[in-house]
Amino acid sequence: MGNSALERLKRWLALGGFLGLAACVSGSADGPGLRQGRLRPCPPKPNCVCSEMTDGAHLVSPVPVAAEDWGRIREVARRAVEELGGRVERAEENYLWATFRSRIFRFVDDLELRLDEKGKVVHLRSAARLGYSDFGVNRKRVSALRKRLEEELRDPENP
Repeated sequence: MGNSALERLKRWLALGGFLGLAACVSGSADGPGLRQGRLRPCPPKPNCVCSEMTDGAHLVSPVPVAAEDWGRIREVARRAVEELGGRVERAEENYLWATFRSRIFRFVDDLELRLDEKGKVVHLRSAARLGYSDFGVNRKRVSALRKRLEEELRDPENP
């Protein structure tokens, strides 16, 4: 094999390795979105919280809401997410996905909301994409978001 052919092979292998690493890091196979109509469960790491979990380590309470249309709830949630420094990536009829970046290293956290019209609640999930611990950042974010949503979406029949 000639020297230039060897160099091309090295470049292709490096590109393949980079693309493989990018696919692993992006988590595209297990990225944001509903799974069978529910938010994804948290992995067995302390960098995720979700109101649809059953274990105490990851569990947060959903936000009770009045029987209103998702359009209003989505706009309130969108505004609250942006005020907390997030960026809304997708907003659908009963689902909202936003991303937050850490200040120093620019790590990405995903925040997801799902309206459960039958249960009259908004379910929440916030998780770091990488790493093991988040030092409670996602739990604090969900707590701040809950407070903002509860203030604007409180069910007058269930104060």
